[in-house]
Amino acid sequence: MSRILLLGGVRSGKSRRAGAVASALATDRGAPVCYVATGTPSDPELVERIASHQRDRPAHWRTIATRAVAATLREVPDEAIVIIEDLEGWLAEQMTAEQLWTEAEVAPWGEDGDAARARIRAAAADWWGYAGQRRGATIITAGQPGAGVIPASASVRRWVDLHGELVQLLSTEADRVELVVAGRVTRLPTEPPPLITQAPADPAPADEAVDLRDHGDQQVPPGTVDLAVNVLPGPPAWLRERITDELAGLAGYPDETAARHAAAQRHGRTPPECLPLNGAAEGFWLLAQVLRPRLAACVHPSFTEGEAALRAAGTTVTRVFREPDSWRLDPSQIPAEADLVVLGRPDNPTGMADDRSVIEALCRPGRVVVLDEAFADFLPDGEGLAATTDLPGLVVLRSLTKLWGMAGLRVGYLLAESALVSRLAAARQPWSVNSLALAALTACCQPAAEPERRDRARQVGQRREALLRELREVPGLRVWPAAANFLLLRTERRDLRERLLADGLAVRRGDTFPGLDPRYIRVAVTDEQTGHQLVRALHRHLSPAPEAS
Repeated sequence: MSRILLLGGVRSGKSRRAGAVASALATDRGAPVCYVATGTPSDPELVERIASHQRDRPAHWRTIATRAVAATLREVPDEAIVIIEDLEGWLAEQMTAEQLWTEAEVAPWGEDGDAARARIRAAAADWWGYAGQRRGATIITAGQPGAGVIPASASVRRWVDLHGELVQLLSTEADRVELVVAGRVTRLPTEPPPLITQAPADPAPADEAVDLRDHGDQQVPPGTVDLAVNVLPGPPAWLRERITDELAGLAGYPDETAARHAAAQRHGRTPPECLPLNGAAEGFWLLAQVLRPRLAACVHPSFTEGEAALRAAGTTVTRVFREPDSWRLDPSQIPAEADLVVLGRPDNPTGMADDRSVIEALCRPGRVVVLDEAFADFLPDGEGLAATTDLPGLVVLRSLTKLWGMAGLRVGYLLAESALVSRLAAARQPWSVNSLALAALTACCQPAAEPERRDRARQVGQRREALLRELREVPGLRVWPAAANFLLLRTERRDLRERLLADGLAVRRGDTFPGLDPRYIRVAVTDEQTGHQLVRALHRHLSPAPEAS
């Protein structure tokens, strides 16, 4: 499942950290913990230290004193969380078995020594590789002897050399590497970063080739019909008038008080639980910079700004993929150690609206779950989970861009526990949301705006269902139902987007979403005439050619 390497000097706190990580994983997964002690008590001081570590561990943890790490990993329950403490004891035993200890002050490795060295590395690679196949996590602690002075004896130099080689080997394959200094923990960056934990059935290349900042507005050449940007044509007349009226007050600084009250009241929340945003995307970047999670899980395929913000903040990101037939999310695929999770509801580009039970399974004390509800206004009640206050760590991002047609104004808001909202507000620049956006936010969150929202959502839903029925008649085309103003399509043609561009139709590329490839495209639900134009073009490109008579 996962391999965790904890590095640190003597009495650095790495053992305590190993216990804390194992305890959290065991609690989350309901798994047993096995403590593998590779050291042999050889003097009273070491005996005392081992006894101290044992007192710090829960009594029900199983302790195994052995240096046969490979055999032990295969014997313990596959779901068990295993702590191996430590690399040094295992290496000392291997050097004894290979007769690498020497009394000489200077002793070149020689041909036999190099062969023994290779066997030790191979043995470590074997059990570390097996650890990566286990369901349970494997945690190993290792010291930092190479950080000290150069040893005087040949034996210790050999031990330090081999120790350094093994730490690099373990680090290369580890899912997580932490350095513990004075009880403080620093997560070390990994190369390449751990992006994939569950491969989709039809993956795009699982690397950083996907441009996380390539969005639909960049995929519409001049003169083409825009089916790539899923924003309604524009705000209603009454909303435009309200925004225009605000121009008279532009000499004053923005005051978000009224907007914060209106947005909070819309969802039955208090103003301290609401933060107006310069577009919902600002929320991703604020959260990433303020929270600095150790490990974030981003659910894909989905809007990529959340992952882009986290990686820009130096956070290690694990990608978790939805099941590609139904686009459902299995909450158990989220790593237990992830302290921040990002997902969309309704999701973009799949259109999937996860059941509340899925979100409940993700939330727990000590974890922040960021729910991107930019398209929630298209749901029949328009509410989503914005009113939810009983799920720990839940943060909801809302946007006025999509249904209200105001992408250029940049206006959204965030709902969360008041303590977190205060932290986010303190970290951003002053007056980050302009007066026109605040006026629009206030107006759209008033009860008087709800009939307009419902009507727009209803009209989009009717056009979406009509387009869905027509698309299902196109041969060789897979289309999924959605809860927003777009549909995700798949065909075996990898050049379909280019063919549609030649017809003057710009659709959203699928391969800019992690987990999708050029066989996928996303199309916006627009007017009926444009929908018919798209369906006719798809029939031309996908219908089998008539057989020659």
